[in-house]
Amino acid sequence: MLPEYADIIIDISHEAIDKTFQYKIPETMRERIHVGAMVNIPFGRGNTLRTGYVVALTNTPEFDVAKMKEIDSLCTNSVEIESSLIELAAFMKEQYGSTTIQALKTVMPIKEKVKGLTHKEVRLLVTTEEARKYIALYKKKNAKAKVRLLKELIEDKVIPFSLVTGKLNISSTTLHALVHDKVVEVEEEGYYRDVIKNELGESELPDTSVIVPNDEQQAVIDKVMADYEARKRETYLLKGITGSGKTLVYIEIIERMIAKGKQAIVLIPEIALTYQTVKRFRRHFGDKVTIMNSKLSKGERYDQFEKAKNGDVSVMIGPRSALFAPFRNLGVIIVDEEHETTYKSEQPPKYDAREVAMERARMSGAFVVLGSATPSVESYYNAMEGNYQLLTLTKRAVEQAALAEVSVVDMREELKKGNRSIFSDELKTLIQDRLEKKQQIMLFLNRRGFAGFVSCRSCGHVFKCPHCDVSLTEHFTGTPNAKLSCHYCGYEIKRPPECPKCHSNMIAGFGLGTQKVEEYVKKMFPQAKVLRMDADTTKNKDAHETILSQFANGEADIMVGTQMIVKGHDFSNVTLVGVIAADLTLFENDYKSAEKTFDLLTQAAGRAGRGDRKGQVVIQTYAPDHYCIETAAKQDYDAFYKEERAYRKLLSYPPFTNVLVVYMEDDNYEELVKLSEALKTIFTAWGAEERIQVIGPCDATIVKINDRYRRVINLKQKDYDALVRIKNLTETFIKNREEFKKCYIAFDFNPTHSY
Repeated sequence: MLPEYADIIIDISHEAIDKTFQYKIPETMRERIHVGAMVNIPFGRGNTLRTGYVVALTNTPEFDVAKMKEIDSLCTNSVEIESSLIELAAFMKEQYGSTTIQALKTVMPIKEKVKGLTHKEVRLLVTTEEARKYIALYKKKNAKAKVRLLKELIEDKVIPFSLVTGKLNISSTTLHALVHDKVVEVEEEGYYRDVIKNELGESELPDTSVIVPNDEQQAVIDKVMADYEARKRETYLLKGITGSGKTLVYIEIIERMIAKGKQAIVLIPEIALTYQTVKRFRRHFGDKVTIMNSKLSKGERYDQFEKAKNGDVSVMIGPRSALFAPFRNLGVIIVDEEHETTYKSEQPPKYDAREVAMERARMSGAFVVLGSATPSVESYYNAMEGNYQLLTLTKRAVEQAALAEVSVVDMREELKKGNRSIFSDELKTLIQDRLEKKQQIMLFLNRRGFAGFVSCRSCGHVFKCPHCDVSLTEHFTGTPNAKLSCHYCGYEIKRPPECPKCHSNMIAGFGLGTQKVEEYVKKMFPQAKVLRMDADTTKNKDAHETILSQFANGEADIMVGTQMIVKGHDFSNVTLVGVIAADLTLFENDYKSAEKTFDLLTQAAGRAGRGDRKGQVVIQTYAPDHYCIETAAKQDYDAFYKEERAYRKLLSYPPFTNVLVVYMEDDNYEELVKLSEALKTIFTAWGAEERIQVIGPCDATIVKINDRYRRVINLKQKDYDALVRIKNLTETFIKNREEFKKCYIAFDFNPTHSY
């Protein structure tokens, strides 16, 4: 029996209507309506046509059928949501907090259909002898175009449509006449947009299919596959030192899963990592691999979505959004560099891709592999507690490639010696040495832009964003395009020639950025070819791949960059890595600051000496005695974990306690204070029963962004579910209080950054 009623989520992201509405399905549409379909429905008193998503079908009405409205029509240009992804969206809404429509849109990497590309060809339908008879007939009728086309088709049988209408200059009228006479036919075949370019040296990469796993790698592969055969579906934490060959392990596991008819998702934290990751997978699995990321055009994204949905690919690679590839036979989800904070969404629902991967794997009968040289403290704790299975790789995959030699330079001592350069004497000497040996160098700085802030040296005036409570950052210094930018709202002005307060021209930038490092390098080593890779130089499509391929091909001696250059890349000729300012992430207002610093330094150290030559790393710091600097220099994760674990336990931070940040935003500061105080009152009341610690309210670290004020309340409780219950109660409270409805409120569980 066909369903008569549909439960629909309206495509409006507002808490007041964050529920399903039931509609009658017209009899003429009952065979076409299904869960996941996008429909047009009359909504509200004025019966305004709105779009919505069908989330359930039933034959049982929830209220008076006489008053129930009917679905108007199906949206013809929409992309349907897979029913399993609707279930996943419900999980995300409940676990992380958002409206249902926000969760549904999150699991939809593609929102609308895009017209596909087609190849058209003209094919000869008759025999060569018959074609010659037609040529004789057309010559008598002086049909020169028909004769010209048939002569070409006698030679090639099939000719591209573009050649027929272009070089041969055959009109559509002529072509239609030949089709009508059944002399030729026009064939049209759809094809996918290719998002993996072959011109980036793919053929020069090693063929990983012939690389045999070493004993450690094989033991990991055998363990995972033995569990799968035994119908065990686990979460594995693969802890392997940098260069230990985790990617080969992923490939071997995926190959075995594909042989079983399964599909795989490989998550990577940065678009910059796509280049080398995809090339390795593509060399092994051919066109069964594709990618999904925000740099693709609408058409490219839609085609990759369709490839996955139709089973035309078996491996999807990309950042967070790739997790929602519409695979129907998912077998494994790989989360590479699982410690990276980019796996946490910054928009509601503020989900953790690792946790959502585990839920999707549970729903699909799949398993998850989390991989990292520096696992997150939370993941390693779960492995130690037996919640994940710990697998380890302790030696580098290339036998002659040892871990790099690391030295820590105390920049305070450099200052005492009179060295005011951004380079220590040791680093300068080593850079010169590598340039002479024709070896490559990577210089890492965890900043972008040119300066931390810009001010007037005469009166001290700091140039600030008029819409945000932050200073402006200088870009393109020394060029006609020099500008000051806000990294929060995008506000920009040309670099002023004088101070607006005292009219002095003594304006200068303070701080250090990749652009300034690049300038210093070019001035100090004029013979060196230098590339810079940061958020500014990788704005354009394919910019990541272009820069990385140039460096891989030896077109530059030195690569200067931010975090994106030290994560996962494998350049065999890099024998020196310099960390310009190791402290920039160490003293942030964030309980994860030491972990982030340790991760970055260890990853940076792992870029050197991956070939057959010994690598060297220089870490420049003003805090050489900090435990995260000392342990990173030794590349000793276990020692770092022991220190960090004690710190987290003492201060009740994850993984020992869960934290819920209740974030509030309004353009009226007084109203925002009222809301935060009201929430504190109810949190204190609820918290007494749930044993929840309430911290705040207080202003956010940056009080104003884009002319809106921000405040936060932190809630702590070991029981995650207790915090979820508080989140649900808060959503109900806000929904029923008219005076607070225009205030924006969001939730962030165990945040990876400070507010």
